[in-house]
Amino acid sequence: MKKTFLKTLPLLLLGIFYSCKEEQLSNKSTDFTKEFLFTKGIEGPAVDRKGNLYAVNFQKEGTIGKVDKQGKASLFIELPKNSIGNGIRFDKNDNMFIADYVNHTILQVRKDENRVRIYASDSTMNQPNDLAIAPNGNLYASDPNWSNNTGNLWLIKDEKITLLEKDMGTTNGVEVSPNGKKLYVNESVQRNIWVFDINSDGTVTNKKLFKKFTDFGMDGMRCDTQGNLYVCRYGKGTVVMLSPEGKMLREIKLKGKNVTNIAFGGKDKKQCFVTVSDRGCFETFFAKFPGRSF
Repeated sequence: MKKTFLKTLPLLLLGIFYSCKEEQLSNKSTDFTKEFLFTKGIEGPAVDRKGNLYAVNFQKEGTIGKVDKQGKASLFIELPKNSIGNGIRFDKNDNMFIADYVNHTILQVRKDENRVRIYASDSTMNQPNDLAIAPNGNLYASDPNWSNNTGNLWLIKDEKITLLEKDMGTTNGVEVSPNGKKLYVNESVQRNIWVFDINSDGTVTNKKLFKKFTDFGMDGMRCDTQGNLYVCRYGKGTVVMLSPEGKMLREIKLKGKNVTNIAFGGKDKKQCFVTVSDRGCFETFFAKFPGRSF
């Protein structure tokens, strides 16, 4: 018995080491960029295949900024025709999509191009806000109407826009599960997160309440590879990690209060980059699992 215990001791110590290492994940963020390089409209963080980080409204409205791996920010592109971006997403080919809430359009910047084109447009949109992209390339857009606390949900597929659901609450954060079968949409004012089943044609059915909060608003959301949902708590200054069943697993405290959105990146896709509007910058922390997509 003693001999067997001695043989297994190194394995037990190794397990304890890795357990302690996992527990060392901090629930507090650090700064990734300097304050106020972006305006208070900083939003839509997204990471390309090379690991570069992007967000809208670098130094002034109507721009997109690019942040390198060391946290140095520069101008990537200026949007045309008074456009102002919000959500950003990349597809598998590294084409960039931008929700332009001023002109009711989804813009596109193709890989290795420095030109903005209209990908899809619908004048009946309120103001396309956040974007999510499914594994098959379908885009989903939230579309709040802040003046009357309502919102819509849209599918963008093959350069066409289809209304999925209207007259929801103030639709804001939107995300697709890793297997592409679930769509999460939150309502900032009503403090609800809804989950839908995604059909084979990209439409959604079987709407269910996934999570309800009793305080503070919500903004952008992202999933990790395990299906955990990271939710930005606007006004509270935190990001919460929810299990696929809606159970709160972790809450990360940020320096700023107005947390607008989140993206995964870094060497192993476990680094989270968070846009904070009251500080005009990125804050960062590390996750246990990689993000489901850049």
